Amino acid sequence: MSATPDPKDEQLETFRAADPASGPLTTDQGVEVDHTDDALAAGARGPTLMEDFHAREKLTRFDHERIPERVVHARGAGAYGYFEPYESCAEFTRAAFLQDPSVRTPVFVRFSTVQGPRGSADTVRDVRGFATKFYTVEGNYDLVGNNFPVFFIQDGIKFPDFVHAVKPEPHNDIPTGASAHDTFWDFVSLQPESLHAVMWLMSDRAIPRSYRMMQGFGVHTFRFVNTEGRGTFVKFHWKPRLGVHSLVWDEAQECQGRDPDFNRRDLWDTIAAGAYPEWELGVQLVAEEDEFAFDFDLLDATKIIPEEQVPVRPIGRMVLNRNPENFFAETEQVAFHTANIVPGIDFTNDPLLQARNFSYLDTQLIRLGGPNFSELPVNRAVAPVRNNQRDGYHQSTIHRGTNYFPNSLGGGCPVPAGMDATAFTHYAERVDGAKIRRRSPSFQDHYSQPALFWNSMSHWERQHIVQAFRFELGKVETPEVRARTVGQLARVDSELASRVARGIGVPEPSDGTGTASKQSSPALSIEALSGDGSIRSRRIAVLAADGVAGRQVTPIREALAAEGAIVEVLAATDGTVSTADGDPCAVDRALPTVASVLYDAVVLPGHSADTSPRTADPDVMRFVRGAYRHGKPVAALGNGVDVLSGLAPEGLHLSAESHRVVADQGVVTDLAPDTASAGFARAFVAAVAAHRHWGRPSARC
Repeated sequence: MSATPDPKDEQLETFRAADPASGPLTTDQGVEVDHTDDALAAGARGPTLMEDFHAREKLTRFDHERIPERVVHARGAGAYGYFEPYESCAEFTRAAFLQDPSVRTPVFVRFSTVQGPRGSADTVRDVRGFATKFYTVEGNYDLVGNNFPVFFIQDGIKFPDFVHAVKPEPHNDIPTGASAHDTFWDFVSLQPESLHAVMWLMSDRAIPRSYRMMQGFGVHTFRFVNTEGRGTFVKFHWKPRLGVHSLVWDEAQECQGRDPDFNRRDLWDTIAAGAYPEWELGVQLVAEEDEFAFDFDLLDATKIIPEEQVPVRPIGRMVLNRNPENFFAETEQVAFHTANIVPGIDFTNDPLLQARNFSYLDTQLIRLGGPNFSELPVNRAVAPVRNNQRDGYHQSTIHRGTNYFPNSLGGGCPVPAGMDATAFTHYAERVDGAKIRRRSPSFQDHYSQPALFWNSMSHWERQHIVQAFRFELGKVETPEVRARTVGQLARVDSELASRVARGIGVPEPSDGTGTASKQSSPALSIEALSGDGSIRSRRIAVLAADGVAGRQVTPIREALAAEGAIVEVLAATDGTVSTADGDPCAVDRALPTVASVLYDAVVLPGHSADTSPRTADPDVMRFVRGAYRHGKPVAALGNGVDVLSGLAPEGLHLSAESHRVVADQGVVTDLAPDTASAGFARAFVAAVAAHRHWGRPSARC
């Protein structure tokens, strides 16, 4: 199907800065400037003159380049793309962008971390924001979610408390971009409703390998409304085509030093290379008459609907295919708001959602300097905007005619649509009750779903969760907070609490209630979310030195590239190395500048007899040890297998004879001295598609 012209592209052309090469330098008023290297002065060594309007404008604009960063979600990356439905969803919703599979709706998506400032690292342990702005023909719709399906609190009135607790300690502004400190865990230990989200935070979901390999969730229960006015409860799910994959904790920490922009760079580079990220949008639909059919409250943002109870129904796909042209103008100034909805989508009485509907608008007013942030190009609707709102800071529209309603001088325009079929109509829900400050008893079970999450994890996911709790609580200086948190964990699962307690020096709980629930949901485990089996955009390192077997490097590189992988040759220095046949082999990066944490897999080709084995090369061994320890696929050909022999513990099988490919727990070997066979390539592609191999002996679980 041919791509539909993106109306957002046409709109942005109007606001795009003039081409710097199209004419001379000017002031903001368009006045051409003769000289910009020296301020106007009274003589060559005299005082600068106040009348130098160009210097003053230049400095003033620089002084005001920064706007207040977001209180949360400050560290972000974004991209443009499109969404298209698979089929009409008219049975459930009248939303126009969910009706016609031939119509592509432009989108802008911003991914982010929550706790840290703009200058923090990408790979910290944190929730990730996943916010999507749909530029629909009926107006802008913002699906503002996270990569966790649940949040830490049930009522928005607690949001300032939660954020204050997780932000750096107020007395010393430490730590940056981390939750491993006293105030956060003090809050958690006293606020058990946070435990479900904390379980996700301690899991590998909190350190995604890539934004492209990360799920997204709307978190709240929303409401679809069809043309007949019938409502259906809905939860939104974004599922990445590449599957859900994560980093290991010490790997994430090393990434912070090697490349603090790891996730941001990954998103930008893959879009620039044409390997466009893709997600499937799915919904869980619950009929209104089934609102109370669950053992939890649908309006509770700390709960999920297990997919085994209500399957996720795929309704469309989203592709991101264009990077922003200016980070500040687009990614930094984009303004999301949960209350930006379109006909066919409406709210529920979720108390956290209700508070967000107030808070987001308030936040944008202070961040972006006034009420006209909706006129910024990245925020501007493609649907016509006609109203009587006027003036204010940064007004860029030149309004004509009257600015009030009703009026006769302007022909009565703009006129409310009334009962027009295209107008937004709020869902007619009966509401009554006493004015109280009290939470529903149906919100009071804080332990069953954290237990559900724990029960659903594989053995290695559980090990990672225990290690995360030990790391985080090990940074807490107050013994009472450590012990109180372990006490809360004991009400989730006694084994979890005991394993954490043994690692942080507090007594194992003896009075816990044991396991809060025996139920599990296989859909929650990363093992069930491996994706489509593709290795598109996986980064694979080939370690080379002079004497490398070029007849091995070329076919394996071609085979991996044909599958969409990004293959780079690494060597001790930049430039080239010589193959065993005397030909040059280009080097993409020098080993001292990279590390295995920046790659998804590694290949060790054979070398001539006088240049191998390379076990004496510390950079090579550091790289291979890291990849092996983190469960990543490792492949070796010819005498490259010798490098692995010292790393492979008892129980791991390597090639024993030439031209016999052995694939064991993500380690693929072939002693063939000349070339890489098709069988070797197939086995390695399968190992890379699996992402990690946690059953491997000595893998860092």
